[in-house]
Amino acid sequence: MPLSQGSKPTACLALADGTLFYGRGFGATGVTEAELCFNTAMTGYQEIMTDPSYAGQIVTFTFPHIGNVGVNPEDDETADPVAAGMVVKWDPTEPSNWRSAGELGDWLAARGRIAIGGIDTRRLTRAIRARGAPHAALAHDPDGNFDVEALVARARSFAGLVGLDLAKDVTCAQSYRWDEMRWAWPDGFAQQENARHKVVAIDYGAKRNILRCLASAGCDVTVLPATATAEEVLAHEPAGVFLSNGPGDPEATGKYAVPMIRDVLDKTDLPVFGICLGHQMLALALGGTTVKMNHGHHGANHPVKDLETGKVEITSMNHGFAVDAQTLPEGVEETHVSLFDGSNCGIRMTGRPVYSVQLHPEASPGPQDSFYLFERFVASMDEQLEKASWAARSRMTDA
Repeated sequence: MPLSQGSKPTACLALADGTLFYGRGFGATGVTEAELCFNTAMTGYQEIMTDPSYAGQIVTFTFPHIGNVGVNPEDDETADPVAAGMVVKWDPTEPSNWRSAGELGDWLAARGRIAIGGIDTRRLTRAIRARGAPHAALAHDPDGNFDVEALVARARSFAGLVGLDLAKDVTCAQSYRWDEMRWAWPDGFAQQENARHKVVAIDYGAKRNILRCLASAGCDVTVLPATATAEEVLAHEPAGVFLSNGPGDPEATGKYAVPMIRDVLDKTDLPVFGICLGHQMLALALGGTTVKMNHGHHGANHPVKDLETGKVEITSMNHGFAVDAQTLPEGVEETHVSLFDGSNCGIRMTGRPVYSVQLHPEASPGPQDSFYLFERFVASMDEQLEKASWAARSRMTDA
């Protein structure tokens, strides 16, 4: 609910241009600064807050009913919230859901994340769309004491995401194996016990559900840190390489990620599949460039067109940078585009099983419009295995 007249605000959102929004604070107390974005999804607030791709960002939720189904450990995309803060229209109500294991405010407080409710999110979203994603400072003080000038100064001092490598902050510290599959009624998360192919997944900030989708599609997944070299990747003798989602400026992360990808492409004919930041990493490795978007794409209702089939998929999106399709070299095809603004959403190498998408096929907005991309990845590994077997049989026959 909006702040009632005469009630003292306990939270303040200050934009770098001096615009102030007052509301009620919940979650942790203190101050944080970050880039401010908005997300149009009607569900999945816990997944959004724990998505590593939101590092360095405060998320404004355009849907008013946030927190009404509570929180539960199964919906975390990583161990703790990664988004810097949360902005909502209405205060979270008491949760009502059979899966709920806690209340959103308590969950945020225990994990050091600040939130503000009771503000005009429509006005704020319109401002972001018109002026671009601003730098902002978010403060929560139960006593309602705010140094407004200091908050605006903190918003202005935020360096921004351009040139910032955040993948190194959210990647895993060491390699690990993943075999948990997608959630299914009534057993929840089952384990993959009959994997067909060994896959190395590079963790630039990987969501758990991406790894689950790989496992569900038939992959035995080994996850390596973002800084892994081609030698470290190939030492696992994978049948394919996956490039995960992640936060920050792709060109900054690309300083160490691109050489590894180019090495793998030059030395092998392995299938390579990328999502989100992984898509941008592949594009950079193939000779393309990326650009910072005005306010980015964040939501679970984004129409994307598959240029090969003409099919329109309802997808989940979360990115503030995009591949510039006009910079793609010969031999790299554009495969998907956003129907919101025509920006690039997919590429592939001509004649090779190397492709990537900006959208998030592991999410469920369609609800499963884009899961075929994981199946395509596995099919390409099947085909490579069959080619290798045929070549081996031919050599034996010749001998």
